[in-house]
Amino acid sequence: MLPESTRRNFLGTMGRFGGIAVAALITGFDPAGRTWVADHAQRSSAIRIPKLKGRLIFDQADRSAAADDFGHIVHHLPQAVLQPGDIEDVAVMLRFCRAHRIPAAPRGQAHATNGQAQVTDGLVIETATLDAIDVGQGEVTVGAGARWSSVLRATLPTGQTPPVLTDYLELSVGGTLSVGGIGGQTQHFGAQVDNVVELEVVTGVGERMVCSPSRHPDLYHAALAGLGQCAVIVRATLPLQPAPVNVRHYILSYSSFDAMAADQRRVLADGRFSFLEGEAQAMPDGSPGWQFFIEAGAYFDGTAPDDQALIGDLAYQRGSEQIDTIGYFDFLDRLAPAVAFLESSGEWFDPHPWWNVFVPSSAADDFVTSVMAGLTEPDIGASGVILIYPLRHAVLRTPLLRIPGEETVFLFSILRTAAPDTGAISADAMISANRKLFDQASRLGGFQYPIGTIPFTQADWRAHYGREWPFFAAARRRYDPRGILTPGQGIFTSDEAERMPL
Repeated sequence: MLPESTRRNFLGTMGRFGGIAVAALITGFDPAGRTWVADHAQRSSAIRIPKLKGRLIFDQADRSAAADDFGHIVHHLPQAVLQPGDIEDVAVMLRFCRAHRIPAAPRGQAHATNGQAQVTDGLVIETATLDAIDVGQGEVTVGAGARWSSVLRATLPTGQTPPVLTDYLELSVGGTLSVGGIGGQTQHFGAQVDNVVELEVVTGVGERMVCSPSRHPDLYHAALAGLGQCAVIVRATLPLQPAPVNVRHYILSYSSFDAMAADQRRVLADGRFSFLEGEAQAMPDGSPGWQFFIEAGAYFDGTAPDDQALIGDLAYQRGSEQIDTIGYFDFLDRLAPAVAFLESSGEWFDPHPWWNVFVPSSAADDFVTSVMAGLTEPDIGASGVILIYPLRHAVLRTPLLRIPGEETVFLFSILRTAAPDTGAISADAMISANRKLFDQASRLGGFQYPIGTIPFTQADWRAHYGREWPFFAAARRRYDPRGILTPGQGIFTSDEAERMPL
């Protein structure tokens, strides 16, 4: 029997590619015809594919998988998929792509919802094989493809933890650092992009570069929350801090957003909780309206914290509180059972037109209350989730993570699931609603957190980045002058970078 790697490459070349039946291993690229070929030596215009430690894959199954994401809405089919054997493979292939104007995009766990990591007729770089983790004292160096759950499992035996984790731990490090990375600890430490010691990236010209706040700072700030427009993050060094053993976990119920938000602002200001978020859920008895919940955690090692001291002065609905103690990792990984259920029911694979916006605190009460009054369960889907929690502007320092300028901002997320068998409205209707809600939020000073499904034009992106646009555009021209990187975001045209002044 053939080895698996040989078998897969052989099967891939036996498939159909670009409408042409391929009977031998792909060995080259023909720039004249913009096709990958199996007989490069017999074509004067063809160029041999560079030698790689990993694999360049052309079979239909892998290409189709790379043309999907968690949104299950957008499907852009690439010509090839790279599974790099090391970082140098990424550099080699990006040099090749740059020379031949082949668009390329990195893909971590594909948890985007609108084709952000997809590319038509180009190369998708699967970073999952770049998953090495090296734990030190006070910091950890990780490959971009490592999942945050794996990072935690590596650091916790040493008594250390990253300061900020996303709610869902099965996201890649490179993926969240390309966007932002928000979680319940963000109130204290900022986003994940605000907690990066150093990056190694590969630029759009295929150059490997190490950057930090003091070393190529323009590239560092263009890569963090830069949506893959200037470079592919391949490795990151992250700070660590002492890890707690346990979490005192609180879920507090409120009848209105105003009441919940008042307590959220209070505990945000005094910092009494280690972890702070908020959520809205449909009424359990099926009646119209929504319940609101603060979810909070107090981290500790020895004696549990005093419940009365932490929640006694809050205005939650007495008798509805849920309080328990849970281990630190189990707390951070608390979504795993729900995800397993959604996978088993099939809803995990339904369309997910998500909406995520940062709203200024001064407008939050009226805006959120108005939006929630107009929402019904079919508008978000039976497994849809609504998150609403406060953040401090002072700790959110990354330039390309765009947030309102007020001292306190709210992340308002409507994580829709368009599951037709549950009575939800269609994905198209959800996307249309997303745009209308964004326009309302934008007029109030809100900014998109760009992981969701809000249709954006290039004019929208310019408005989104505002005063940061000249910096971002200059970095794009400097580090990806041919504009090959991550076209699925729709921020720049393919040739716009070449026309932008430095």
